Parts: sequence; C-alpha cells; structure tokens
Amino acid sequence: MRVLAEENIAVTTTLLIQTETTPLRISLPAIAPMTREEFYAFCQANRDLRIERTAAGDVVIMPPAFSDTGNRNFNLAVQLGIWAELDGTGLGFDSSAGFTLSKGATRFSYGDASRTPDASWIKTERWNALTEEEKASFAPICPDACD
Repeated sequence: MRVLAEENIAVTTTLLIQTETTPLRISLPAIAPMTREEFYAFCQANRDLRIERTAAGDVVIMPPAFSDTGNRNFNLAVQLGIWAELDGTGLGFDSSAGFTLSKGATRFSYGDASRTPDASWIKTERWNALTEEEKASFAPICPDACD
C-alpha cells in the first residue's frame, strides 16, 4: 500500500475473485487506481477472464456461468436479438459486452467502472453518437434496457 503525499490517502487495488459462495479478496498495492486505459489494457491482457470493475475501483473476476445460467442467458440474448431486428430502432448486446457508466449509476457502476449485463439494448441514435474508438472499447453509455 502506498500513501499519496499530497492527499495523504492509501491507494490499493482490490482484486475480487468471485467463487460459488463468496469473493476471494486480494489487495494489490498501487500508486493510483487504474485509469480507464489501464483497466482496458488489463482486460486485453487477460481475455480468458470475465472481468468487471465496481464503482469503488475494485476489479472483480467472475467465474464462468453455470450451465443452466448459460442456457438462460443464451435464450434471453436470442429473444432480445430477434426483437431488436424486428423493431429496428436499436442494437442488442450479449453478456460479453462491457459498458462504462457515469458515477452514481445503479445497475452497473462508475465512469471508470465497467460492468457486463446479461443482455442489453441501446437506441440506434445513441449508439451512433459514439465515436468508433468508444464503440471498440467499453462504450461510455448506459444501455436503455438490460437484464
């Protein structure tokens, strides 16, 4: 743990590895919390892991979904995809899509936090307002609908 001199606060990154019953907590010393770019690089370097970040900046590594959960998520994504195609006013996203949300959001988390809903939908005009770079990362947008 390092104390920042000018602010006199201790900074650590907490790594939570989710197990069946309780998260395994690992504290990593840090000079400062991970930036959005550093978190993105961390996720890129660990593509086989399901990684999220909380509003507090804690990194959460989720276990694979159980088989029955995977089936429910698949069916949900299929139904959302069919509806999105028929409706034509937005885009559907599956459980692998992460979004960066503004501080204070309740469903996911903070502006430098990234969470992944099981399925989500965003209006086309809102999605098209993002830059290509934003779309190719953890898009800074709160889905219009999610589960």
